[in-house]
Formats: sequence, C-alpha cells, structure tokens
Amino acid sequence: MAGSYPEGAPAVLAEKRQQFGNRFLSDPARVFHHNAWDNVEWSEEQAAAAERKVQENSTQRVCQEKQVDYEINAHKYWNNFYKIHENGFFKDRHWLFTEFPELAPSQNQNHLKDWFLENKRNEVPECRNNEDGPSLIMEEQHKCSSKSLEHKTETPPVEENVTQKISDLEICADEFPGSSATYRILEVGCGVGNTVFPILQTNNDPGLFVYCCDFSSTAIELVQTNPEYDPSRCFAFVHDLCDEEKSYPVPKGSLDIIILIFVLSAIVPDKMQKAINRLSRLLKPGGMLLLRDYGRYDMAQLRFKKGQCLSGNFYVRGDGTRVYFFTQEELDTLFTTAGLEKVQNLVDRRLQVNRGKQLTMYRVWIQCKYCKPLLSSTS
Repeated sequence: MAGSYPEGAPAVLAEKRQQFGNRFLSDPARVFHHNAWDNVEWSEEQAAAAERKVQENSTQRVCQEKQVDYEINAHKYWNNFYKIHENGFFKDRHWLFTEFPELAPSQNQNHLKDWFLENKRNEVPECRNNEDGPSLIMEEQHKCSSKSLEHKTETPPVEENVTQKISDLEICADEFPGSSATYRILEVGCGVGNTVFPILQTNNDPGLFVYCCDFSSTAIELVQTNPEYDPSRCFAFVHDLCDEEKSYPVPKGSLDIIILIFVLSAIVPDKMQKAINRLSRLLKPGGMLLLRDYGRYDMAQLRFKKGQCLSGNFYVRGDGTRVYFFTQEELDTLFTTAGLEKVQNLVDRRLQVNRGKQLTMYRVWIQCKYCKPLLSSTS
C-alpha cells in the first residue's frame, strides 16, 4: 500500500551495529554487501526528482470533511492498527542504546553526570495542575515480529481507573508513580513497548523508573499484559499528546529523559508546539529530550499518491494514520521555542538494501537531543 510503513527501520540492522555515520559506500559495486550504508550523498538530480515527486503528490489534498474525521477519530485508527498487528509489527529497538547512550546501563548517571549533580537540589518538584501531554504513535515500519504475547487473557484494562484519577488530580511530589526513583524516563507514543521493554531488560539500575504512554488504549493493554511488564519499574497509561485538558502522571521538573521515536510526526503540525512546550516543563533542569523521526523526502514521503496529502508534507496512510516529514530547522524551532538547548540535530541519510530482492531504499531520518538549561528561563 503506497505511503504505508515502508520497509527498512533501524531495527533491520544488526542489533549491535555501530552508531550511524560509520559505514560508507565508496564502491557502488559493493552496495549489496551490507544491509545499509550511512551518510549517503544525494546527487543534484536525485534531490530534484524527490522535490518534484513531493510537489506532484501534494497537488490534490484530502477534503476537509475527511481531514476532520482523521483528527477526531485518530484514536480509533490507531486502535484498529494495534488490533490487527498486536505486537508483531515493529521490532524491539535495541539500536537505541548506540544512538542514545543516555538510555544504556550506567550511562544515565555517567553520561550527563555534570548536569545532573547540579540538579539534585531540584529533585523535589513543585505541585502542578494539568500540565498535559499526548501520545500517539507513529514509528517506523518493518513487518518484523517482536516477542509475541504468549497468552491472550481477558484481563480488564490494567490501571485504567488509576490513570483516570491521576489525570484529573493535581500532581504533587511524593504522590505519583515512581516518586522514589532517582532516574525517570518517559516515552511518549510507546506503542506495544518496543522501546520500553529493551530499556527495562538492559538497564538494571535500581533507581530507574520508566513511564510510557500512547494514544491507543489497545496498545497500552498490550504493554500491560506483556509478561515483561513490571509495575514496580514501569507505569503505562493512555494519553493524547495534544489534549491540553489532561495532565501527565508526574510533576513538572521530575523527568530526566523524554523519548519521542516516530511519534511527533503523527500529530497535526499546528499542535506540535504546544505539545513540546508541555513536555519541556516535565524535564528537570539538565534533562534531555531524545527524538528520532521522519525527514523531508524520506522514501515513505515519495511513495504517497495524489489524494493522500493533508497539508504541506503531512499525509494520511491507507489505514487512516497520519505522518509528517520534518526538516532540521523545523524541529530546532519547536524545541528552542520550548526553552530547550540543542545538543544534537542530525540528518541520518541512509541507503538501506534488500539483498534478497536486490532493492535499494533511500531513507531520511532526523535525530535530535535537546537539553533543558540548568537555569531554565521557562520554569
């Protein structure tokens, strides 16, 4: 299906691959010797062809009535997605630990030690009313299987009432899940746990607590019924990234890391800034926001047909889920406007290869790390 989740997520590479940017294609004759090549330079002709393709598939826009439907019923489209695919669509993202060492064992304390030591005095955050947040999921592609759920019990939605109560109450220090933790990570748009479970399996820090949320209640049920789910180390909850009336179950200034993996691209561009502003307020001074998402002219964007474009660089797939394709500058503006400082903002321009079918696929992803200043002017 054109414009669906294209083949070739980072997960197709070896689990212990080097950080991107280290494998170069110097001899075109060797293109099928590896699954992927880094920092592939595009010719002027290739770049111009990509631009023409986007102009062509953007000429016919989805009618306003359908656009309203995709927005109002977005949760239904994502629930349908997970009812069909369950946890067999995306592969566990073990590559995260090479791209984001902040998530790896002991790295959380050592990698950013200078920042966090200065912030201990800010460990106890103030109370806050409805800071809200979102949670949609759009991640990468690849019909690979993750660990399948061994059982399909008729367990009622776990922690549903707890989540609802937390969403409606004022969140104060010592009155939230993981309040005794010394290092807190939130993944927004967790899907079925392809990021969360590798973190919990790999990082045995006793002070670690992981929060994960998603727009899809079906996805969260799959997380909560996974045998790897441990409520003493993780709290999964349903949340809409764009809902300004709902709060996250943590106080502002309480998180060390926020993860956004192929998530921000799934929401309406006009709502992105407010969503990032709310997330920024949840970070401790020195805390980091980590993002990986679709870049402009990625293969997935070029595959869309006329009639699937919602607005500039924003499309709807055949299953009703949506995706935006970013530039580095757009993401930098979103994060710096929210009071964060750039640590990394890179384009991962990769040539992925299907050696069996002798196919080449040009992928464009953007990877970012932005830090909350130690003396935040937005607090």
